[in-house]
Amino acid sequence: MAFNDTFYVSHGSPTLTIDDGIKARHFFKSWKDKVFSQTPKAILCVSAHFDTAYPTVNVVSGPNDTIYDFYGFPSSMYELKYPAPGAPALAKRVKEALMGAGFERVDEEKGRGLDHGAWVPLMFMYPEADIPVCQLSVQSRLNGTHHYNVGKALAPLKDEGVLIVGSGSATHNLRTLDRHARSSVNASWAIEFDDWLKHALLQGRYEDVNEYKKKAPNAEKAHPSPDHLFPLHVAIGAAGGHPKAKLVHHSWDLGTMSYASYQFTAS
Repeated sequence: MAFNDTFYVSHGSPTLTIDDGIKARHFFKSWKDKVFSQTPKAILCVSAHFDTAYPTVNVVSGPNDTIYDFYGFPSSMYELKYPAPGAPALAKRVKEALMGAGFERVDEEKGRGLDHGAWVPLMFMYPEADIPVCQLSVQSRLNGTHHYNVGKALAPLKDEGVLIVGSGSATHNLRTLDRHARSSVNASWAIEFDDWLKHALLQGRYEDVNEYKKKAPNAEKAHPSPDHLFPLHVAIGAAGGHPKAKLVHHSWDLGTMSYASYQFTAS
């Protein structure tokens, strides 16, 4: 089984788990029916919430723990579980692929479970929690080109039945969120960045996306820290060649949070 596609999904707020009013929740629930019907052998999730100095894979034998890396939310959210099997063999392949491509150091974090950037979308995409999952970290101190090259090194894994998903948020500035702006946007800077990103991706201007801090309007406002955008660069690189981008979901919440999600198909 080989895949042509990789994905970047905006996982947004952890309240996605309990709030049926968030439009993106319905997108994730429709995943197997409307977005990607094939069943992967394993999933590699590059999450904004796994941020390390060097590329790092989680190595888990048995079920992954569910990490509640968020604070101050309803107690029911801390009782949710997503015990997908770990994928130690995939972790080994990821490490081999990266080192083979010239990344001199790739670390292993044994026993680390799934953070909410992984398990929140996956619990709707693959609710049976029966597909092995491995996580790969981002390096927020580096740049988009580094993460694009990480993705390029991982592209061969698609030929082994691995679904590669980057999980972040198309806009991510927590200080600007408006709790009263449900399912809407109220900031021109967020719209301008989100539109620029969409057009750059759909037009295949991936070098501009790699250099988004220089090219995009309101880049620092939309992403005060780049951790939620870098999984996008990995997904683009992992598609291989010069892939075709498709916007597979778009919605807003909390005034400035874009749930834009993209599919990249190898040409």
